[in-house]
Amino acid sequence: MAGQTAEDSGEQGGVLTHTRGGGPTILRILLGAQLRRLRVAKDITREQAGYAIRASHAKISRLELGRVGFKERDVADLLTMYGVTDTRERAPLLTLARQANAPGWWHKYGDLLPDWFQVYVGLEEAASIVRTYEVQFIPGLLQSPEYARAVIMLVHGSATADEVDRRVALRMARQERLTRPDAPTLWAVMDEAVLRRPIGGPRVLRAQIDHLLDVVERPNVRLQIMPFERGGHAAAGGPFSILRFPERDLPDVVYLEQLTSALYVDKLEETDHYMQVMDRLCIQAYSVSESKRFLSELRGELPD
Repeated sequence: MAGQTAEDSGEQGGVLTHTRGGGPTILRILLGAQLRRLRVAKDITREQAGYAIRASHAKISRLELGRVGFKERDVADLLTMYGVTDTRERAPLLTLARQANAPGWWHKYGDLLPDWFQVYVGLEEAASIVRTYEVQFIPGLLQSPEYARAVIMLVHGSATADEVDRRVALRMARQERLTRPDAPTLWAVMDEAVLRRPIGGPRVLRAQIDHLLDVVERPNVRLQIMPFERGGHAAAGGPFSILRFPERDLPDVVYLEQLTSALYVDKLEETDHYMQVMDRLCIQAYSVSESKRFLSELRGELPD
């Protein structure tokens, strides 16, 4: 994740002994954060740590940010360098290193996903709260299959029918997380323009609104509409998502998608700013009940 490069000189190292499941992405981030704490507690530089495992300081930075996989031998060498020599203390971290290298369920779609979006899918899988603001499309976690197909075709119009089917299947697989016993809270704010843009045509839009009216009845889904009548609002910079995790060690992550890449922000001063903007959006937008009424009225305006 971007933004987490400063030394954490005020933190003391401890040994991580338990974590909830969340896929390899979150496990790498947890292990990396723990290794960083241990290193800083011993006043060891990244250059010194890199030398111990025959790697550069940049490699240590990527490991500590959870951006790359871990070799168990490297973790063992780093733990020795950081003074963690007790077998009982080393074992959980070495186990975590092995688990962090296991592929996530989305690995079978790896040929379709750029690396920067695989990171997001892993974070989304592990999040306990996902807050998102959209100005052009229905959020991916709330899209109907037909609407998802229409959006995918906008970007991958030359793809084969099989590839499009797999991309739709991937999006639907991501949505399954919302129906599990440990489902996250999804809190979405959408600009009214999203619902006025007939992606896929009027029939697809009608079905999408029907889908939204069903999904918003779930207790873990909150949807608010930002109407045109409210004029300008706090999120002038465009769409973004904020992910929060149940693990205390993990910071919130702001996800900003671009055409061919994405930015991951986790510096506290920056994520706090985005959270304040999101909170203001929720105040300015229609309430959840008003948004449901808006959807119902809009559905009534569309011809069958």
